[in-house]
Amino acid sequence: MKLFKRIFLALLVVFVIAAVYNYPKLNIISGFASKNLASSNYISDRMYADVIETDNDVPLIKLAELESANDDTVITSVFGLMERESICRDGLGCVLINDKYDKTQKLLKPRRTQLVNDLPFPYGNNGTKDSIFENVDYDQLSLAMKNVFSNYELQKTRTALVVYKGHIIAEDYLDGFSKDTPILGWSMTKSVLATMYGILEYQNKIDVASYEPFPVDKNPQLSTRNNIKLNHLLRMQSGLEWDEDYASISDVTEMLFLDADMTAKQGNKKPIAPPTEVWNYSSGTTNYLSGILRKQFKTHQEYLDFPYTDLIDKIGMHSMLLETDMEGNFVGSSYGWATTRDWAKFGLLHLNKGNWNGEQIFSPEWIDYITTPTKNSNGVYGAHWWLNAEGKYPDVPKDLYSANGFQGQRVFVIPSKDLVIVRTGLSEYPDFDEGIFLKEVVAAIK
Repeated sequence: MKLFKRIFLALLVVFVIAAVYNYPKLNIISGFASKNLASSNYISDRMYADVIETDNDVPLIKLAELESANDDTVITSVFGLMERESICRDGLGCVLINDKYDKTQKLLKPRRTQLVNDLPFPYGNNGTKDSIFENVDYDQLSLAMKNVFSNYELQKTRTALVVYKGHIIAEDYLDGFSKDTPILGWSMTKSVLATMYGILEYQNKIDVASYEPFPVDKNPQLSTRNNIKLNHLLRMQSGLEWDEDYASISDVTEMLFLDADMTAKQGNKKPIAPPTEVWNYSSGTTNYLSGILRKQFKTHQEYLDFPYTDLIDKIGMHSMLLETDMEGNFVGSSYGWATTRDWAKFGLLHLNKGNWNGEQIFSPEWIDYITTPTKNSNGVYGAHWWLNAEGKYPDVPKDLYSANGFQGQRVFVIPSKDLVIVRTGLSEYPDFDEGIFLKEVVAAIK
């Protein structure tokens, strides 16, 4: 009996220690589940049960339970603890809220315009062009598409699309998804946010190389921040400390699931090195850039309108929605939604060096800038775009660059092949080997 009591007490102590240690994580677990359920239903019109069984069926997150939901509110918890609430707002998407958030406040929303014409994809939404290219091996292309959707339990591909010379030559969707389903791009949104700076620079409203985002600080511990330029932020080489760890309570999880103003955290960090000396991928940097972007406009309404009037709606990406935080800032690090075809339009704009059906949106030189490898990134990163400059994908042209997001969301641009390739899903390397998919698609272009 004494032995039994000792074992019981020992197990109880272990349980209490584990509970105390992991209790703060429940905030993140419940918060992720709440936000993802709310946005997936509100923006993509997906059933809560489907999102729970698929998107949220991952370690720890699957512990969260749906407490209640209606058209614009979702509340989750973990074993009844740490309830988190998300609300959805017209034109702004969904947001995790805290106890201080005023649900009754009147919110501004972006003013959207609809591009109306009779043109097919990509310059309109009147279907697609029916074209056959003699140099395209359609059997090989079909094989590539078949393979990328095979073994769903491992690869978990949901949508895939290939555009050659502005024509959709391959396109397929998992059951439950279609050309009209907005997909969360996660960090592909970073590339969208960066494009705002390319547009501003082309409009002669900002100079990325010289703009200094930090005020002069005489504190010796912060003085190296005086040398940080926009260029360093866009290249993730500011030298500011940041912990991009999604498996723990870190800078990035606190920002996404706890902070009311997501643009502030990175700007308050101390430098760990002078600019350019370290490359450190940071979602906080992108949201700090979103905050800097807001400062370029006299009013909040102008800030909310700018991405849509000068990029998104201008090129007909009408499905795209950039979600905002509690303070009305675009969450440029993570929360951009668009259909697969609209993500492809974003890639095509870059393939065409900023020219959209005769109108220049940003300078052609902007492409040279974003595809120039960043120091200390081993050739894999430019300016908020990922690169193949050092042959990460050995069987694909080195001029490939891409917008990359969590769980294998990808927009690949391959200028030498006149290709844009989009793939979305719930897995990435090694479960989904994008290098093999790219190799098989490129092999179809003779």
